[in-house]
Amino acid sequence: MSLETIWAPWRLAYIEQDAPAPQPKPESGCFLCSYRDQPEEDARNLVLHRGKHAFIVFNRYPYNNGHLLIAPQGHLGDLTEIPAETQAECQELLVRMVELLRQTIQPDGFNIGLNLGRVAGAGLPGHLHWHIVPRWNGDTNFMPVLAQTKVIPQSLEALYQKLSQEMNS
Repeated sequence: MSLETIWAPWRLAYIEQDAPAPQPKPESGCFLCSYRDQPEEDARNLVLHRGKHAFIVFNRYPYNNGHLLIAPQGHLGDLTEIPAETQAECQELLVRMVELLRQTIQPDGFNIGLNLGRVAGAGLPGHLHWHIVPRWNGDTNFMPVLAQTKVIPQSLEALYQKLSQEMNS
């Protein structure tokens, strides 16, 4: 039996993380607000798109290849706080990214969701964001079950480059 190597270097920061689950953060400590306020760092922060009311960023700890976050520009923690024009733009971006991901990486389906509140799984409850997680037939296998490991075959930077080119063409 041969041993296969899995290359997922971005996962080390997550694995080595000793801190407890993040607590609610003020806007100044919010990574989404930080990314929003640093347009010159979009490539480093993996911000794929900036709209008038919302933006798209890659999840640094993806559940699957192509895992994206869509967030309002404002530091808003509840659906009732989001203005109608921001809601509309977030929905438009969700649809646009599903179409783009279908064209570029051809998933068989998607999980799309929003965790509203810490008890619902929100890691950053002060700044709402929607998750888009591409899924493929057979993308769950023995690795998550036996080794509690998810294998993602493409680097975040490589997919960022690919999607950036497609969005701008």
